[in-house]
Amino acid sequence: MKNKKNILLILGHPLSKSFNGALTNAYAQGARKKGFTVRKLELGKLKFDPILRHAYKKRMKIEPDLASAIKDIKWAKHIVFFYPYWWGSCPALLQGFFERVFTPGFAFKFTGNYTWKKLLKGRSARLVLTMDTPPVLDRVVWRSAGIRSIKFNILEFCGIKPVKITRIGPVKSSSEAKKQEWLKKIEKLGEGGE
Repeated sequence: MKNKKNILLILGHPLSKSFNGALTNAYAQGARKKGFTVRKLELGKLKFDPILRHAYKKRMKIEPDLASAIKDIKWAKHIVFFYPYWWGSCPALLQGFFERVFTPGFAFKFTGNYTWKKLLKGRSARLVLTMDTPPVLDRVVWRSAGIRSIKFNILEFCGIKPVKITRIGPVKSSSEAKKQEWLKKIEKLGEGGE
């Protein structure tokens, strides 16, 4: 019997054949093994302009790939983002995706001064980040600034809660055995639909 939880995996790395891509596939394998319904978005394969050309003064035309992504987000009960932690944040491609998709009217709606409706309630998320820096440095020295921005200022702002974090690193200096260990860990998260 199929598990009823719909899971959307979003690969924010521009390359499918990357360690982030392998982590995405490992999660999908674990989730499907346990009967979850899984869809996958690979942002590097989508055709869309990641630049919000008119800021929020004028709406841009939604490209077909973004229209499909919006349907997938509406369908999902759990969303997992996989991306490298570049310059203490996410790749520009993922930031552009947030700016083009998580827009007023779809993700949130202002109701007055400093009040808004969270239109994506009923969903949870996880951020799976790879980094070349030891994760403890990000926590202690930089206080997870880039992670907090996505967790609080984007996802929870729109009603997606809870948002859990999985940090993987340092990747660049790690052995193949350590990478396999991380892939198994992510596959287990997929099995639990976490």
